[in-house]
Amino acid sequence: MAAENTGTHGPNAGEYIRHHLQHLQLDFSFQSAKQSSIVDFSVFNADSLFFSVVLGVLGCFVMWLAARKATAGIPGRFQAAVEILVEMVENQAKGVIHNATSRKLISPLALTVFVWIFLMNAMDMLPVDLIPSIWHTAGPALGFKDYMRVVPTADLSTTLGLSCSVLFICLVYNIKIKGLGGWAHELIAAPFGDHWALYPVNFLMQVIEYLAKTVSHGMRLFGNMFAGELVFMLIALMGGGWALSQTGVALAVGHIIAGTAWTLFHILVITLQAFIFMMLTLIYTGQAHDAH
Repeated sequence: MAAENTGTHGPNAGEYIRHHLQHLQLDFSFQSAKQSSIVDFSVFNADSLFFSVVLGVLGCFVMWLAARKATAGIPGRFQAAVEILVEMVENQAKGVIHNATSRKLISPLALTVFVWIFLMNAMDMLPVDLIPSIWHTAGPALGFKDYMRVVPTADLSTTLGLSCSVLFICLVYNIKIKGLGGWAHELIAAPFGDHWALYPVNFLMQVIEYLAKTVSHGMRLFGNMFAGELVFMLIALMGGGWALSQTGVALAVGHIIAGTAWTLFHILVITLQAFIFMMLTLIYTGQAHDAH
């Protein structure tokens, strides 16, 4: 188990969960040579960054492999599955974004978002203590702390980073489609009308709309995956407590049943959350093409 050593006894439930909710962090703060103050660039969640990059590369490799092995004849199962996925994303993009030129970039973007987030969500399907137990030995030996979280989308910095990237793309398309002047005029003329007295209110409403969409976009994915991760931890505690309880057999059986049931249900959750994030990406970028 990857929990910290708390003395002569093992960790209790609260200590177990708190330990598993800690990220492996890298602090890049340094002491300025010219000033006495600390210049803090940020603290990075190294585990989220590592698994995000690895899974992103894996997703790109799988899609590249499918494209490389694609044939014009009868497709195999792998090619058929990828073609169904690509066609699904393309159909969704056509229903939201009517600009064919924009779809050449946005459709592959949406496909990448779906595959990447699905793979990151799917890390929740691994046993809770599988990778942390390995890191429990390897991490301190390498000079790192004994913390490891393997679900990048259960990290708010990851999901908000993704949603901020979508916001940036929306801003780019707003300027590309409407022109800088046209978009600037829209910021102050919508939604209440093109009148000088309404310009401040319109601009404030536009800022609130962009912030709300971005925050809710990231928070929705984070909240669902964080909750799922907590449920898996509670189920793991049920299994870990069987040897310490007089009803150990019942706990062990309950652990297997609950773990299996939640895992099967969670397959739907991780797929649905990837699909929702992809659809919101298409909707928000599609809105950037629409004029008020």
